[in-house]
Amino acid sequence: MRILFVGDVVGRSGRAIVYERLPGLVRDWKLDLVVVNGENAAGGFGITEAIYNELIDAGADAVTLGNHAWDQREALVFIERAERLIRPVNYPAGTPGRGAAMVEAKNGARVLVINAMGRIFMDALDDPFTVVDRELAACPLGKGADAIVVDIHAEATSEKQSMGFFCDGRASLVVGTHTHAPTGDYRILPGGTAFLSDVGMTGDYNSVIGMGKDEPLTRFLRKIPSARFEPASGPATLCAVTVETDPANGLATRIGAVRLGGCLEPAMPTFWS
Repeated sequence: MRILFVGDVVGRSGRAIVYERLPGLVRDWKLDLVVVNGENAAGGFGITEAIYNELIDAGADAVTLGNHAWDQREALVFIERAERLIRPVNYPAGTPGRGAAMVEAKNGARVLVINAMGRIFMDALDDPFTVVDRELAACPLGKGADAIVVDIHAEATSEKQSMGFFCDGRASLVVGTHTHAPTGDYRILPGGTAFLSDVGMTGDYNSVIGMGKDEPLTRFLRKIPSARFEPASGPATLCAVTVETDPANGLATRIGAVRLGGCLEPAMPTFWS
């Protein structure tokens, strides 16, 4: 199975490059599954139903969220009918939506997508390791699902790496989101799970984590907010990770980085070219 995970889409610029490039990637790379983190897609804060539908129409099979899940208040309502929109699984019981979903891939395979949020320097949610373990036990790789993707939305690299090893051999891919800076440690762990500490954002990198530079700089220099954060609007880089899995067991056989457009050095997976 060929999987593409697209990093945090930030604002209009990030959405534009997804709409422009994703359909071609699905076609040219014969992708079976596309997961997009969309928690910053609406002006940098949250997601709307219209944007969710546009990401699905562009080729996403699932859209994950994070700590900005509810910044657009409409998400509390429409998430109940958006079956492929997945918020962190470790929100308290009774939170709208779902933290894991079984998604039908483009090739008909069954893929479990789990979204979890870390707790270090983040909101104090339920223990992500306990709830991810519960989901993996309920739907084992190779038996309940043909592939399993875990989006660990967290600030601390140590927490993301720990989740990778915690899931090793039980998931196809564990990928970190949230910090908006792509890391170069993509690899296949000893048990066969593909891992990357942070896939990076899909947005304008001539910015401070996707926001226009002036306001973040002002807050660091003067410690006083002077305006709202606004997403940078220049040319975006699409940051993603590609994974190929073994159909016999759902574990990863290859992993590669993707960086397209914008100001970052381009990267493409050589094994699909």
